[in-house]
Amino acid sequence: MNIIIVSNRLAKARTRSITLGGRHLLLLMPLLLGLLLVAAFTMQYVLIRIAPESLVDDMRTLLSEVRSAEQLKQESYLHSSLDAMASRVGQMQAQLQRLDVLGARLAKLSGMKPEEFQFAQPLAQGGPLVVLPMQGMSVTNLDQQLSRLTQVVNDRSDKLLALETMLLQNQLSRKLLPSIPPVNEAVHSSNFGWRIDPFNGTGAMHEGVDYVANAGTPIHASAGGVVAYSDLHPQYGNMVELDHGKGIITRYAHASRLFVKVGQVVRRGDKIAEVGSTGRSTGNHLHFEVRYQGVAQNPVRFLQKSAS
Repeated sequence: MNIIIVSNRLAKARTRSITLGGRHLLLLMPLLLGLLLVAAFTMQYVLIRIAPESLVDDMRTLLSEVRSAEQLKQESYLHSSLDAMASRVGQMQAQLQRLDVLGARLAKLSGMKPEEFQFAQPLAQGGPLVVLPMQGMSVTNLDQQLSRLTQVVNDRSDKLLALETMLLQNQLSRKLLPSIPPVNEAVHSSNFGWRIDPFNGTGAMHEGVDYVANAGTPIHASAGGVVAYSDLHPQYGNMVELDHGKGIITRYAHASRLFVKVGQVVRRGDKIAEVGSTGRSTGNHLHFEVRYQGVAQNPVRFLQKSAS
């Protein structure tokens, strides 16, 4: 770039040229930028000082509206987050109530005393008051804590349900085992084991227990099961045989009347027959047998085990 300087004081026009290269322009750029910034701030100051009051009010209103819009946006986000967390808290409260009911059922199934576990009441707590400095908890952190707590509650619920299933299975298994005497207020006239046969006087194996009772005394199922036999037998007389599963059956012999049919499902304690003296019998009594995999077992052991 060439610059020509002309002076009026000289009689003759004299020219002088100055050449500016790229280096000189680079040095002048910061100066030009500084002048522009000074001019901009000066104009802003002048506008604020000499601007009409209405323009200032408009600018203040615009700034206020921008702040209000941002505040409303933040409040809307906060309300939506609180609503979502409130819904999560409600779900957790419902799950905790279900756990309380489940815990009460488990306590009952396991034989615990009701006063040992009060699921419907808050846990007893106490101790000295130690105040700690507050730590900031954002909405995001609180939502993460709720998510982890929900996972823990769901895990505990699944485990308690599995435990309840196991307890119910054990309880059902106990109900399918001979556990109650088939006749109330009866006397044993002959126990399980070797004895002198009442008909021929020789030693013989007695594969059950005889209960002496009056004719017509109700006979109850010692355990739940399915009727496998209900008819007249040459030696047992009128007999009912119940299948309890897992190779366990019970027999009720010498009855006067039968009240169940083959294939019928009976529960523990149901009336299935009445005492009599049919078949190979010397008088009114009930012959009661317990067999496992076809082998006779001592019924007294089952009854004593269930009573303990």
